[in-house]
Amino acid sequence: MIQSVLVANRGEIARRIFATCRRAGIGTVAVFSDADALSPHVAEADTAVRLPGNSPADTYLRGDLVIEAALLAGADAIHPGYGFLSENADFARAVHDAGLTWIGPPAPAIEMMGSKVESKKMMAAAGVPVLAELDPGAVTEADLPVLVKASAGGGGRGMRVVRELADLPEQLESARREAQSAFGDPTVFCERYLETGRHIEVQVMADRQGTVWAVGERECSIQRRHQKVVEEAPSPLVEAVPGMRERLFEAARLAAKAIDYEGAGTVEFLADHKGDFDFLEMNTRLQVEHPVTECTTGLDLVELQLQVASGQALGAESPAVSGHSIEVRLYAEDPAQNWQPQSGPVHRLDLPGNAVEFDVLRTPGIRLDSGVVDGSTVGVHYDPMLAKVISFAPTRTQAATRLAAALSRAQIHGLRTNRDLLVNVLRHPAFLAGDTDTAFFDTHGLDVLARPLASADTERLSALAAALANAAHNRDVATVNTSLPSGWRNLASAPQSKTFTGTDGDIEIRYLLTRYGLKAEGFDDVALVSATARHVALDVAGLRRSFEVSRYGDDVFVDSALGPVSLHAAPRFTDPSAVVAEGSLLAPMPGSVIRLGAAAGDSVTAGQPIVWLEAMKMEHTIKAPASGVLTELSVTAGQQVDVGTVLAVVEAAQPEGVS
Repeated sequence: MIQSVLVANRGEIARRIFATCRRAGIGTVAVFSDADALSPHVAEADTAVRLPGNSPADTYLRGDLVIEAALLAGADAIHPGYGFLSENADFARAVHDAGLTWIGPPAPAIEMMGSKVESKKMMAAAGVPVLAELDPGAVTEADLPVLVKASAGGGGRGMRVVRELADLPEQLESARREAQSAFGDPTVFCERYLETGRHIEVQVMADRQGTVWAVGERECSIQRRHQKVVEEAPSPLVEAVPGMRERLFEAARLAAKAIDYEGAGTVEFLADHKGDFDFLEMNTRLQVEHPVTECTTGLDLVELQLQVASGQALGAESPAVSGHSIEVRLYAEDPAQNWQPQSGPVHRLDLPGNAVEFDVLRTPGIRLDSGVVDGSTVGVHYDPMLAKVISFAPTRTQAATRLAAALSRAQIHGLRTNRDLLVNVLRHPAFLAGDTDTAFFDTHGLDVLARPLASADTERLSALAAALANAAHNRDVATVNTSLPSGWRNLASAPQSKTFTGTDGDIEIRYLLTRYGLKAEGFDDVALVSATARHVALDVAGLRRSFEVSRYGDDVFVDSALGPVSLHAAPRFTDPSAVVAEGSLLAPMPGSVIRLGAAAGDSVTAGQPIVWLEAMKMEHTIKAPASGVLTELSVTAGQQVDVGTVLAVVEAAQPEGVS
C-alpha cells in the first residue's frame, strides 16, 4: 500500500494529485525550483524539497535529483504528472531501481510509445489505422502542407506547419531547438497536415491483470499552436456518427494491449467529418484534459492510478458515461497579439458561485483546477496556463452556457488572459452546433473571437465607475474636510478629470458631483446611485447597473454584468525618461535572446525577424515594424531581458520624393 507520494511536477497538476492523495489519506511530497519557491503546490505538500535552479533542465527534468528528493523525504512512490519526466522511460526505470513505486505504465511501454516514429509502425502492425510518417529529408511539394512534430513530448512544442518547401529547413531547425529545450530530445519528423481534422482521443485504463478499459472519448479539436484550448466529453462528432465510438474504443484497446499497458493513458486520433480516423500518438500519462472524463464517468482517475500502481484490479467493465463536460484552459496570453504569453502578478482569480476545486463533479456545476492563487506570480520559465475551468451538465448546450457564464463573471485581475476568447468560442453558433475542427480559429476569425466581451460603451461606463470609486477612496483616506463630497468647491469650478487607458486608447472622464447629483460629460443618461471605493451603482437610462472596482497601483479592474474591463490609470505628468524612440522593438515578455537576424546598420524589410526570444518553453520572433535601417541593436545572443526592454531600433525608410 502506498504511504507517501512525491509528485515530480509543479503547479496545477501537482495540486490536483495532492488533492486525491489527501482524500485517500496518503502523504504528499513536493519538489520545487527556485522560481517556484512560493508556489501553492509547495505550501500544500506535507514536505517539500528544493531543486536548485530555475530552468526545467536544471530542476524538474533532473530525474536523479527528483529520486534523491523522494528518498530524503521518505516517499515510497513517485507520480510524474504530465510533461517533464512523465514519458521518460529511463526515469521510470530509475524509480524502480531506487526501490520506489512508479505511478505510471511500465518503462517498456513508455519506451515503445515515446518515439512517435516507432509507435506508428507498432500500431500499424497491431491493426490500428495510422497516418503515415514522412522523412523530413524526402518531403516534396506534393506532400505539402506538412506538420513538423517532435518525436518526444507533446503540448504543441516542437510543432510547425509548413506550407512552402523553402520554409522547411528553417522550421525543422526551430522545431528541433524547441524540442531539445522542452524534452531533451531534438528528434523531429513530418506527417501530412490536415487543415480541418477533428482531434479525438480515448482515455484508457489498464491493470496488471490484463483488463483494459476504454473509459470514454474526448474531443480536443479547438487548438492554438497545436495545443488544446477547449476539450469536451463526449465528442459531438462521435455522438453524430453511428458506430464510430465502438471502432475508436476497439482501436484504443488494441493499442494498449499491443504494449502490455498499465495505468492511465490516452490514445489520440485524427478524424475527418465522416468518422474515419488515424492513430496520431499515445500519451503514456495522465492528460491535462482528464477532468472532463472524470465528470462524465464519476471516476477519480488519479485514484485509479494509485490503485493500479498498488496492484489492485479494475472491474470487468468501465462505468457508463452520462451528461456532458467541457474544459477550457485559461492562459496568461494575448490571443490578439499572436498568442503572446504574459508574465507578472495574479492579483485575483475568483469564479462566481461555489466552484469545486480538484474534485469530480457529480452534479451540475463548475470545477476549478488551478496552479495559482491570489497573489501568485507567473514567471517565464514554465507554461503560462493559469487554470483549467470545467463545467458539467446534463446536456452539451447547458455545459457550454454554464461555463461561459462562469468565465464572463469571473474576477481575473492582473495579467492579460484568453478569457474573452474562451467565452466567445463557447457562445459561438458553430461551437454550439458541434462544428469544431482544428481550423476553428482560422475559419471564424481569430480577430473576431478575441474581441473583448465588453463593448466600447461598457468600457467608457466602467471608466466612469472607476473614476467615482477613486474619488470615494480619496474621501476615505482624506485627513481634512472629511465630511465634504469629493471635488467640492465653494464656487463653481471646472470638472474633475481622470484619464484611463483602455483597449482602444485613452478615455478621459470629466465630471462634477453637485448638489443635484452627478454631471458627467458624455453621460447624459447616467445618474449616480451610490459609490464606495469598491462598489459603484449607476442608473443608466433607467436601468440600475452595479460595478465592482478593484485597483492595484495604477491598474484598475472593473467587473459587471456588462463585461469585464481592464484599465490603466494614466499619470497626470509624463516622465520623459519613459519615452522610447519611434521604431523601437520592445521585448513583449521576459526571456532569453537565442538568436539575432540582423546587425546594426543593416537594411531590413517590414516583417523581417530581428530577434528570437525563448520564454515559457516556446520561441517568439520579434520582427521589424517597417522597412528601413536597423540603427540600434541593444542585445546579444544568450542575454536575459525583461519585459519592455528596447531590443533594437528600426529607422523607417522615407517614402520616395520625401526628404
